[in-house]
Amino acid sequence: MRLVTYRDERGAMRPGALIEADSAIVDLASAAQDAGLGRWPAFTSILALVEAGDEALEEARRMVARAPSASVIERATVQLCAPIQPPPQMRDCSCFELHLKQSFAAARRARVAHLPNPEEALAQMNTRADERVLATFNRQPIYYKCNRFAVIGPDEDVVWPAYSRAMDFELEFACYIGRKAKDVPREKAREHIVGYTIFNDMSARDTQALEMAGMLGPAKSKDFDTGNVMGPCLVTADELPDPYDLAMIARVNGEEWGRGSTRDMRWQFDDLIAHISRSETLYPGEVLGSGTVGNGCGLEQSRYLKPNDVIELEVEGIGVLRSRIVKL
Repeated sequence: MRLVTYRDERGAMRPGALIEADSAIVDLASAAQDAGLGRWPAFTSILALVEAGDEALEEARRMVARAPSASVIERATVQLCAPIQPPPQMRDCSCFELHLKQSFAAARRARVAHLPNPEEALAQMNTRADERVLATFNRQPIYYKCNRFAVIGPDEDVVWPAYSRAMDFELEFACYIGRKAKDVPREKAREHIVGYTIFNDMSARDTQALEMAGMLGPAKSKDFDTGNVMGPCLVTADELPDPYDLAMIARVNGEEWGRGSTRDMRWQFDDLIAHISRSETLYPGEVLGSGTVGNGCGLEQSRYLKPNDVIELEVEGIGVLRSRIVKL
């Protein structure tokens, strides 16, 4: 299934599933009533559906297959939210080594660009801090926790934070936890994934350059309203038999800025779940981001966004996550 959350004419969030090549939505709550299930709690939201487990998901599949016409609406007539908005918890991990290497190199170039001889300064620059990060990255998964209340959905505007002059997007793959997970061995981790989505981790690069020196990870460079864009749907795990062979493409105003593949993940979600769940419970609906794919942001190319730019992030098998960045 391709699960979505949308706003009805009163602004209330409702759970649904995409059909007809993603052009229409089956309203799951309405379909449940048509099927005689009444106001079944599992169909009050996508989070409730995930929390209800496999039986509820199977019932949802049966309703989507029947798709009573009274429960079907045109996607173009409603606003999609993130599949789960807000999620119970978000962790953004670092899984693509190429992104780290290229981002570090771009940041070093930026630091010497104003000097009389940038190339000489670049050659003499101390890179030990970057090398320590890469050594840690290759030793174990690393991650930070995001602001879950800043999550928005596709086609919603991202509001440029007032304190930044250098805004960037980040093309990420993400998974949703489908059942409680604690002390999960890697070989069983895939059983705890209910599905996948696209994640645009918007970043204030000038703010990030200042705060990362504090060695506590990103904060205001990531934490601003509308900064976490997710969607357009939650594709259930059965729809993507090999999640680690998917093309990923980033476009700005229709121009391709970069592409990569989930096959290049140094750490797969299986590894992340096994690592994070050590002595800690993960709950249904929680999100794990993959971190940015190599070539999946402007920083790696020393390019930045402008007001009113339209960002389109595509992951094979999931769709396109579209956003416009606006400056108020």
